Amino acid sequence: MKQLLVITHAPTPATVALRDAVLAGASDPEFFADEVDVHAVAALEATDPQLYLDADGYLFGTPVNFGYISGALKHSFDSTYDDLLEEVARRPFSYWVHGRSDATGARRAFDAITTGLDLRLVAEPYERLGELSDVDLAEAREFGATVAANLIA
Repeated sequence: MKQLLVITHAPTPATVALRDAVLAGASDPEFFADEVDVHAVAALEATDPQLYLDADGYLFGTPVNFGYISGALKHSFDSTYDDLLEEVARRPFSYWVHGRSDATGARRAFDAITTGLDLRLVAEPYERLGELSDVDLAEAREFGATVAANLIA
């Protein structure tokens, strides 16, 4: 069974809704019951490199704060980065972000961090700005399923 590590910071109702939709898609028993184990961890609790090393792939989620990823998620990366270099190369990943107006800086941060770790992007990052609709949440669920499917492809 493949393990998908989902690390998120979800301090607002919108980010909680996105996180829950992504998790529902990634762990849909109709598609992944015996093939993908989804392990969700809050970003501030994801400081042990072994969490990353035990996983086969990653899905990250964050609000955009002042044009950047959340401090909680950055803390997870800061705490584990050196221990993960060369150890997680080519593992699949993607991420979602939610902001009010602009997520360019957050996307740039993810690009820098994941390029440094040599992770392999398997699904176009999911970005939503402003209020969320039911369509957005359905798309987030599909996004989560897409990332999980790439673990078993």
